[in-house]
Amino acid sequence: MTAHGKWPVRAGRPWRRQRGAALIIATVLLLIITLIGVASLVAATLELQMSGNFQYQDRAFQAAEFAIEQAFHSEPLSTASTFVNPKIFPASGVEALMPGSRSDSYSYRLYFDSSAGSTPIPRGAEGGTALVAYHFVIVGNGHSSRGAEATHTQGFYVVSAADCDPVAAECSFDGAERTKTFWEQQGAE
Repeated sequence: MTAHGKWPVRAGRPWRRQRGAALIIATVLLLIITLIGVASLVAATLELQMSGNFQYQDRAFQAAEFAIEQAFHSEPLSTASTFVNPKIFPASGVEALMPGSRSDSYSYRLYFDSSAGSTPIPRGAEGGTALVAYHFVIVGNGHSSRGAEATHTQGFYVVSAADCDPVAAECSFDGAERTKTFWEQQGAE
């Protein structure tokens, strides 16, 4: 107020002390918008990481399947490869790289399933008592970046003469037709 008891007039309006309410409201709004932007950035980064992890897990899955296919078609096939002494690939212990990849690798264990041994031919196939099924198991492992890994188990059998005693002697089945039976993915819900 002036000495005359009136407010000074400035451009037709009374001049009063500004209290800064507009500044405070603008600052709070700017802070809220910044927090929303940072939260969106964090969410987008996490989604990108999750999709990358899913991609690497899928690549590990494919590597494990590749390992099973390699073992399924490998030669020689013999009852000498047991659970305790399986055929291991690669023999060096260092996993083999997937074709066309620098980071995806695979390995497998192949063995004669002595618990199943030899059984009648599944699915009622003809063969009489002269032919039986000899059961084998493959455990394929696949690895990719970020620690992604997959382990798959594939069972299969070959049909051969019933005169082979896998406990007493080693039986070889080179070139025998192989038929897949069960498949299992470790850790799958």
